[in-house]
Amino acid sequence: MIATSHYVILSLVLFALGIVGLTVRRNFITVLMCVELILNAANINFIAYSRQLGDLTGQVFAVFVITIAAAEAAIGLGIIVALVRLKHNVNLDQVNVMEG
Repeated sequence: MIATSHYVILSLVLFALGIVGLTVRRNFITVLMCVELILNAANINFIAYSRQLGDLTGQVFAVFVITIAAAEAAIGLGIIVALVRLKHNVNLDQVNVMEG
């Protein structure tokens, strides 16, 4: 049986990868993927502690986080389409203003 600490360590690794990706990468698509990693790390924690406590509240929160992540992805992809049409680039260093 896998202990809760293993899930927390996995969540910590995913969260750290997401934070490193947010700070290092400047591609908008990569930044969105790193935000997804951070949200999935939170989901792993919610579900691990929900399982440990024998309560379904953490799993309900995980479903809400998945819904928020889907909305974030849809909005982010819309912004990417607008940036490509306007600037022909998705590099965050070169895109500083949305005009149009």
